[in-house]
Amino acid sequence: MPFQLIPQDMIFLLPAVLVALTIHEFAHAFTSYKLGDPTPKYQGRLTLNPIAHIDPMGLLMLVFFRFGWGKAVQVDPRYYSNRRQGTMLVSLAGPASNIVLAFVTLIFFFFFSQVNFVGTLLLRIFELNIILAVFNLMPIPPLDGSKVLASLLPHNVAYKYSNFFGQYGFFVLIALVATGALRVIINPIYSLLVRGMVTVVSFILSPFI
Repeated sequence: MPFQLIPQDMIFLLPAVLVALTIHEFAHAFTSYKLGDPTPKYQGRLTLNPIAHIDPMGLLMLVFFRFGWGKAVQVDPRYYSNRRQGTMLVSLAGPASNIVLAFVTLIFFFFFSQVNFVGTLLLRIFELNIILAVFNLMPIPPLDGSKVLASLLPHNVAYKYSNFFGQYGFFVLIALVATGALRVIINPIYSLLVRGMVTVVSFILSPFI
């Protein structure tokens, strides 16, 4: 079922948010570094320490409104051998890391679901990572999906797209949150991914559970 925020859940939600955001931003930094960009290393972003990746306001927004962000990783695409391809890979790295972490977490959940505290924490980590991945793949600047789309478009179209929507993307996101349209967009994709992952993990673990 779609993730629902309740006050009693804060003890599980907060660590789940910290894990999801940290992994997401670290993946951006690590991928850019591996593509030849030293900027994330100079800025201290090649770490799994949440303090290096958390934006306080973005953290609060994600906890209370399911709309938030980490501290953006600064990258320099000029270091990439293929600038467009490198930008796309770095942008995809964040959401991809959340999908992988959700998958791994779900495997552990199958074994520890009967342990109340551990099972609930694993479930929240799973849910938050799916939500963060789907949200960030939306093609609205400054989300990762907008950079992926711009990397696939012809240069002239990509420039117009980024230049135009880059000015208004944040306001579009605020409007989606305020009107509830963001939930309408995310929930069906979230539910589809959850069902798919549960089916796959259930099949893989069927001999053991």
